Amino acid sequence: MSTDFYKTYILPYSAIIIKICRAYSNSQEDYEDYYQEVCLQIWKSRENFENKSEWSTWVYRISLNVCLSLLRKQKKYKDTNSFEESYNEFSNQSDSAEAVKDYTIDIAKLYDIIKKLPEIDRGIILLYLEKKSYKEIAEIMGTNSNSIGVKITRIKNRIKKQING
Repeated sequence: MSTDFYKTYILPYSAIIIKICRAYSNSQEDYEDYYQEVCLQIWKSRENFENKSEWSTWVYRISLNVCLSLLRKQKKYKDTNSFEESYNEFSNQSDSAEAVKDYTIDIAKLYDIIKKLPEIDRGIILLYLEKKSYKEIAEIMGTNSNSIGVKITRIKNRIKKQING
């Protein structure tokens, strides 16, 4: 992968990749592996991009697909850590510690709840939190926009119940 490609097509969208990789990984090591694999897959599939959507939509879709694929593969071979262990591991890492400090307790609690959602629901709510339209979410997730609205309402209700105890 060339430095120019990375600077032009990955770095400006790194926040997207980071959020998705963090939501699906269970440790700092997994996060780094996921991030690297997403970047590699974006580079490998760059010629398949048909300009039918925004580049950011393409990045979301690849990021989600790669993370889901890696998560499924990981589940086949080993047990995953609990969120608490992962959160502590992220907090103890030097480069992650700065990012963790930027989050408020409420954000950490929200991500804790999101982490416990089923894999597909995690992707949907992350896209919703990024203020993507139902149409964009449906396109990224490979479904229709009518069902996205219903799913988002159900996910939000589950999250509200968790927050309120």
